[in-house]
Amino acid sequence: MIALGSDHGGYDLKVQVMKHLEERGIEYKDFGCFDKSSCDYPEFGQAAARAVAEGTCEKGIVICTTGIGISIAANKIKGVRCALCTDAYLAKMTRLHNDANILAMGGGFTGPNLAVEIVDTFLDTEFSQGENHKRRISKIEP
Repeated sequence: MIALGSDHGGYDLKVQVMKHLEERGIEYKDFGCFDKSSCDYPEFGQAAARAVAEGTCEKGIVICTTGIGISIAANKIKGVRCALCTDAYLAKMTRLHNDANILAMGGGFTGPNLAVEIVDTFLDTEFSQGENHKRRISKIEP
């Protein structure tokens, strides 16, 4: 199960991501927002992040206009490693090296075709299990 969260600036891209996940047969839970009315990204980014941190959802995808604010908000939740990715290479590397469990994207500048490529790469790339990467991740977690 994938946790989804967005604000009004990420709503349209989140809808595209939801459609893509449905096409792939991947279950998701949408933590909002549910329309394009102005709202506050921390509320929805942190709701999705809590679901990942608690184990209700395996991974998460959060989207605001730039992806910056919602990634900062998600990373405030203990156990979350949220990475803002602007291309598939970054999505691959953050999964391989950082074992990121939440993907952040910017709905204001990431088009739907690129977004689904980023999403697929993020969801399909496994953590490397490298001892050096495990050691570094352990230094992030308090």
